[in-house]
Amino acid sequence: MVITVKKISFKQIDIFINFQHKLYKNNPYWVPPLKSELKKTLSDKNPYWKHSKKQFFAAYNQNNEIVGIIAGIIDYNYIDFQNERIGFFGYFETVDDVSVAKELFKSVRIWLSENKINKMMGPMNPSTNDEVGFLYEGFDSSPKLLMPYTHKYYLNLAEKCGLKKIKELYAYNIPVALDDRMPRLTKALKIVQKRNPNITIKAFNKKNFKKELEDIIDVYNSAWEKNWGFVPWTREEFEAIANDLVDLADPNIIMLAYDGDKAIGMLIAVPDYNYVFKKMNGSLFPAGIFKFLYYKNKIKDLRLMIMGVRKEYRKKGIEAYMALEALINSVKGGYQNCELSWILDDNIMTQRTAEMMSGKIYKKYAVYGD
Repeated sequence: MVITVKKISFKQIDIFINFQHKLYKNNPYWVPPLKSELKKTLSDKNPYWKHSKKQFFAAYNQNNEIVGIIAGIIDYNYIDFQNERIGFFGYFETVDDVSVAKELFKSVRIWLSENKINKMMGPMNPSTNDEVGFLYEGFDSSPKLLMPYTHKYYLNLAEKCGLKKIKELYAYNIPVALDDRMPRLTKALKIVQKRNPNITIKAFNKKNFKKELEDIIDVYNSAWEKNWGFVPWTREEFEAIANDLVDLADPNIIMLAYDGDKAIGMLIAVPDYNYVFKKMNGSLFPAGIFKFLYYKNKIKDLRLMIMGVRKEYRKKGIEAYMALEALINSVKGGYQNCELSWILDDNIMTQRTAEMMSGKIYKKYAVYGD
């Protein structure tokens, strides 16, 4: 196959979106992203691009048909915070042909080199705070909200192109039920309360949105420190994400932990709207909005996106305290399963918390790079 790779502009971004739909058309597990949301993510309206830059590429065969897409991404905040001069590839999609993959990766490498960056990893869509990695295990079910689904053959293509797996990320499936976990969680709760009488847990209150958003930002940017891949959100990014999610969120399953008036931990779970988006086929109009309104109240699964505690408050059982309160409220809300994702392969503490909640790994993701 003779391959030609061309740079494409945001004005041509429908090329990305339409190729995705074509490539996964017959896959029953892929969830089409909302086209309007994907365009917003990739447009300069996304505050992420104030400290990052991007270049889109599309690969064409000899018949001028698109056979692959990719984006080169440089996150200068990541480079500064992690002290690692590395660029990302993202939005990688291709037919099962190593010659196409090689040309796509080569194009990103050249673009990164032109920007004085000689290392690459991904996929990041578009950042480490968004969809990360190729699906590595668990191809027989759809992804949860804001998690990727990719073809299995991408793993082989990446390795044939000289990339190596540099990190695994885990997704745990946790049953939502008041079962035999309750005695040990309740026991942990009593120990926490006895040792730390000033610590309280409360559900998110939308009426106090601005104040509690401040608490969430404060905890988030202090609790994660320099974990692999972590880079603090800017205030503008966090507010944009919060404003997008607040209307989708169930405040009863967002938990904030306090020591007196000081925010010290948080647990953020959201209903799995991918159940709804899958039925909308990427579009709100004309019929998508009615499908959204109809199916949103039928969601039975959750995704636990964020759980963290300030460093000085760890190993005190606060994670279990928040998990118990969230579990009780999730049962009241009629939910049946919860995905905890993603968890780093070396984050033993959070893995143990997931196992304490009867969680089992059911999906794995892999980040590839130099």
